[in-house]
Amino acid sequence: MPLDLKTYIRDVPDFPKPGILFRDITPLLRDPDALRDTIEQLAAKCEEWSIDAIAGIESRGFVFATALAVRMGLGLIPVRKPGKLPHQTFQQKYELEYGTDAVEVHQDATRDGESVLMVDDLLATGGTMGAACQVIEKCGGRVVGCLFVIELGALGGRERLPDVPTESLIHY
Repeated sequence: MPLDLKTYIRDVPDFPKPGILFRDITPLLRDPDALRDTIEQLAAKCEEWSIDAIAGIESRGFVFATALAVRMGLGLIPVRKPGKLPHQTFQQKYELEYGTDAVEVHQDATRDGESVLMVDDLLATGGTMGAACQVIEKCGGRVVGCLFVIELGALGGRERLPDVPTESLIHY
């Protein structure tokens, strides 16, 4: 029987600034049974999808995407903040509450038509994941799904994502 992963998430009020309730995954990462079960639950969510590669978003998304890629016998595509990748990149900018940010992937990160599963730890407003999906498509990948450990439903992030299956393990 799967673990109740919500019990491994710590609420941290007023972080990183007053009025924000931060959902801290470090207790889940620290517990080997909870971490293992998280990866198994993520793998179960995407059993029906045909996937060639997994893209993980910097930084906490790397943790889950890497473990899931190993579990599924697939390669990993790192989606990073600007200036972190050493080779030629494609970049996609996106809007934040106050300003803009961007994500990048290597231009050769995917092959034309390759099916890519997008993985991150948390879905909030959807800006980062939406941009990550766009940048994967710029280099020829085809996004087949978005997968999260936690979803903050009240922030409406799901609506900003492409029309692909989107799954989350924990909903707030």
